[in-house]
Amino acid sequence: MSKARVFDLFLFVASLAIAFIPAHAVVLDVTYIKALLLYTIFSSIYFQLRIVTRSGNSTIDYAISYTSSFGIFAGPLGTLLFETVYRFIVYFYKKKTKTADPGEFLDTFYNIGSFTLGGSAAYYLYTALSPLADKLPLGYWLLFLLVVCVTTLLSSTFLVLTFALSGDIKTRREARNLLFRSRNLLDFSKVALSNALLLRLLQMEKWEMLIALFLLNYVVSISFYSKSQSAQHKYERDKFEQMAYRDFLTGTYNRAHMDKMMKELNQGGEYIGIVVADIDRFKKINDSYNHAVGDRVIVHFAKTLQKHLQEQDILFRSGGEEFTLFLRDKTFEECRTQIQEILDSLHGHTVSAEFEEQIIRVPYSASFGLFYYKADPDQKTSMEKGYVYADQLLLESKKLGRNRLSYRNDVQP
Repeated sequence: MSKARVFDLFLFVASLAIAFIPAHAVVLDVTYIKALLLYTIFSSIYFQLRIVTRSGNSTIDYAISYTSSFGIFAGPLGTLLFETVYRFIVYFYKKKTKTADPGEFLDTFYNIGSFTLGGSAAYYLYTALSPLADKLPLGYWLLFLLVVCVTTLLSSTFLVLTFALSGDIKTRREARNLLFRSRNLLDFSKVALSNALLLRLLQMEKWEMLIALFLLNYVVSISFYSKSQSAQHKYERDKFEQMAYRDFLTGTYNRAHMDKMMKELNQGGEYIGIVVADIDRFKKINDSYNHAVGDRVIVHFAKTLQKHLQEQDILFRSGGEEFTLFLRDKTFEECRTQIQEILDSLHGHTVSAEFEEQIIRVPYSASFGLFYYKADPDQKTSMEKGYVYADQLLLESKKLGRNRLSYRNDVQP
């Protein structure tokens, strides 16, 4: 058995030892049974709103916990019974829904031990300090804030130790990140206030108000959960769209986004310079070195083009070593000057790349074709035709010796 599992079982055994200390804190009567049923039902419901993260091979559930109030009310033994019932409900739920980890059964004993010790610590800390708290303004609420901070830190410490023993965390920095992860005064205050109110209602046996408070917390929690899920889904959709329209190698827009923008700009009625650019003799670079070196040249070319883009301009990787630019909101002369600046910046520059365990310098040049026109739906020339004309001008640059710009202004003076 691994060291981490030995530690998990040690926590469970320690919780048993504390729970069966002769001086029990609660009588296991009808009042306790009612409280046990309520806490078990609502804790099981709240479990659906948990935030799940992973550390190495282990899953961490940041579920909503009301162990502090129940621990103070029921003492170590009462807390042990509650945690055992609740944690095995969670275990069987995970088994039924096939979401259980391979070591879920032993994880259940870790959770029972860890939270029982946390609830017991809450009981002893509250019992020791409540006489002093009663003498202070807002002492009851401040004491509960302290109890929640201590029990949360204790629970996080158990996590750090078990992950350290299992090898899921290896450095002090990782331990600190896990120990203080997602912990702030607002979170502590929220948990402390809820548990403090629950304990007051438990002590007064105000069952209807207790249920109302649970329901209120549930409604508020599920509202925040729904909003967080919506935000997460939007983020995932945005990331998916970004992946769908971005070139993986260069990070520029891809051909799919170029086709989409063409349809939009066709209706815009604006003056556009369509530029098609291509790396000269790129096949020779690949044949002389390898595709990794070729990729380095493509990335360098893309970055060079991006450096010369202005606010409204758009860059696409429209082919292997071919890029297309839409130059917007500028005159023909401004477009021609912009491309000439790119040509000048490439002159004499080389790309650093690794080849056969050596750093080499690869020179390259590029050719450009510029077609300038007005994108108007009433005109015969569409963006698609404009792209074809720019591509033909690129070929003209190749025929004239490469490393140059060929252009055509289709706007009548």
